[in-house]
Amino acid sequence: MSRVPPHRSLILRLLVTSVTIAIAAVVATSWLAARSTSQTIRQEIGQSLSDDKSVYDELLTYAATHKDWSGVRPLVADRAHKLGRRITLMTENRQVIVDSTTGPSLDLARPSAGVDPLGVDLALTGRTERIDPRVVGPYRPTAAEQKELRRQLDESLECVRSFGSEAIVTTGPHGRPKLAITRMTKEPYLCQLVPELTRSERGPFESLRKLVAACADEPDVTLTPDLIVTVVDPVKGVPVPDRTERAAQCLDGARYTQLKPYVAPTALLFVTDPGNPVAPAASPFSRQNLVRTGTTTAIVLVLAVLVTVVVGGRLVRPLRALTEAARQPSGYKRVPVTGKDEIGYLATALNELAERRERSEEQRKAMVNDVAHELRNPLTNIRSWLEAVQDGLATVDGPLLTRLHDETVHLQHIVDDLRDLAAADAGSLRMHPEPMYLDDAIEQVADVHQPSAAAAGVSLTTSFTGDPEVVADPLRLRQLVGNLLSNAIRHSGPGGTVTVRASAGAGRMTIAVADTGAGIAAEDLPRVFDRFWRADESRTRSTGGSGLGLPIARKIAEAHGGGLTAESTPGEGATFTATLTNRGDT
Repeated sequence: MSRVPPHRSLILRLLVTSVTIAIAAVVATSWLAARSTSQTIRQEIGQSLSDDKSVYDELLTYAATHKDWSGVRPLVADRAHKLGRRITLMTENRQVIVDSTTGPSLDLARPSAGVDPLGVDLALTGRTERIDPRVVGPYRPTAAEQKELRRQLDESLECVRSFGSEAIVTTGPHGRPKLAITRMTKEPYLCQLVPELTRSERGPFESLRKLVAACADEPDVTLTPDLIVTVVDPVKGVPVPDRTERAAQCLDGARYTQLKPYVAPTALLFVTDPGNPVAPAASPFSRQNLVRTGTTTAIVLVLAVLVTVVVGGRLVRPLRALTEAARQPSGYKRVPVTGKDEIGYLATALNELAERRERSEEQRKAMVNDVAHELRNPLTNIRSWLEAVQDGLATVDGPLLTRLHDETVHLQHIVDDLRDLAAADAGSLRMHPEPMYLDDAIEQVADVHQPSAAAAGVSLTTSFTGDPEVVADPLRLRQLVGNLLSNAIRHSGPGGTVTVRASAGAGRMTIAVADTGAGIAAEDLPRVFDRFWRADESRTRSTGGSGLGLPIARKIAEAHGGGLTAESTPGEGATFTATLTNRGDT
């Protein structure tokens, strides 16, 4: 075996790849570590709330439910004790509201966040609305109104379920229940999903509507209970898109103005360390760190080289065995399957390929022998008669021409059959379906075969269920039935009966050809559709056919989306049933 050039060696390529990956991994890790260390050194105390976002959330909840910060000290002290941090709240002009402990001045420090329930930090909370939903303001229904709202929503819930959808009733901080769709099957367009405003809500709601109208400079603005703003043209009675959009932009500002007296004022939040500042970390580019990084890199490279050599050697050995097996002249040598990895799968695939090649070669040889045998008889007969004419032993008269013509026609039939089978094997057996009456097509084929049936002493009958119109290829369908009839007549014998039955329905059509011949032995039944196969090998082609009719019939049935099956009881005859797709019903 020729040696592989070093630059194409699998081991060398694996080695180069492994070293490249190791270098890239070490460089990337070192860069990330250096960047992370640098960011840690530059980070100011209290710049982020990543240590505990709950501090901001709890203070935001307090601000949304109180009008001032007078009672926030116990909350700040509790959170500072649990976190071990210093928590400070200041006004916007840097006046201390509450401080969990004494420490350095924070006048010039950067705040961790601004606590404002009417201007929530969306990046910190992940929410989509600037106004905290826990701000109630003047919109708290009385207990009786809440009970009535719940009753209305229970009716709406039943309405939604009548449309096949699902919903739940939830209650927010303001005590007003609402309906939330959880599964939408059909839009409940007849259901009232948002209850009307209660008496205690109408005043504040009207004030909010007027604030929006004043901001948008509109004489009238429509505002629904679920806060949808619309400006309607008083003449046409339809919404005006641009004016509606301008009014909708005023909604947040109007809500801010209305809710401002009900929440605590904006405060600056500082979360810092209570003790001394943290000493700066060692520089990532110091001599000690550089030595440590270099040593680690060298160890990783050495390990990568050793692992690559070992693994590469184990990979190459089975690959060489596969290469030697593939280079065998016959190509049929089996290779051992050493594992369940990719190489093991490759070995299994090569073994299966070798088996398929063996079977294909055997089938090819059998096919060539069968074709040669089939063509030899008519060609020998033609040659014999022509040589007899040349030698003066026969004269060119009508009977001789008829014999030569019959042999030529038989030869043409064999060639046509082989062509049809080759087209079917290649997937190019084209079908041209069109509407047709199944009974008429079968009657035509039966009429054509009546003379041959009479000559063989066989009674040929047909039986139909109705007169169905189907969609199929009429030429191929007649060819299928003709092949089955020819086979049945040939095997029935004098005094026998051949019956053709046909029916159609539910997108399928069935054609069955039954004979009363000697039947087929159980061990021979699986081979009836093999090419050139005959149960009685002593039959001549004049009585046994070409051996291609049944395989062609099955291919035609399969091309129609169906199949062909055979059933037989020895001594009682055989039945061939073709089931085809009726394309007119699909």
